[in-house]
Amino acid sequence: MDWKLELVFVPVSDVDRAKDFYVNKVGFNADYDERPMEGIRFVQLTPPGSGCSIAIGEGLNDAPPGTAPSLQLVVSDIQAAHRQLKDNGVDVSDIDVQDWGHFIYFADPDGNKWAVQYIPGRPNG
Repeated sequence: MDWKLELVFVPVSDVDRAKDFYVNKVGFNADYDERPMEGIRFVQLTPPGSGCSIAIGEGLNDAPPGTAPSLQLVVSDIQAAHRQLKDNGVDVSDIDVQDWGHFIYFADPDGNKWAVQYIPGRPNG
């Protein structure tokens, strides 16, 4: 039996602002945005090529905005990822080169923290 992590909830204070950030600045795909019932708004966003999405919305969980655990994306080209985020207006760190990988860091408007990793020598990062 496979156990696949396919959805992570990211608590935000303003769903439209967060959706705009993730779609138009970071480049996630907007998969779903519905109100299945009163008091619930479910927005699913997926990084390009990822098998795991994030969910933002209203009435999904009780976590305060900005308190998602540190989240990490993996890319095949850290320079291109850095350039894309910077060009789209994301406040992104400089590239941090470590023995085990190269990293950049950013946060969404609520302070949810993200790392982007490139692993040299590994196909597709």
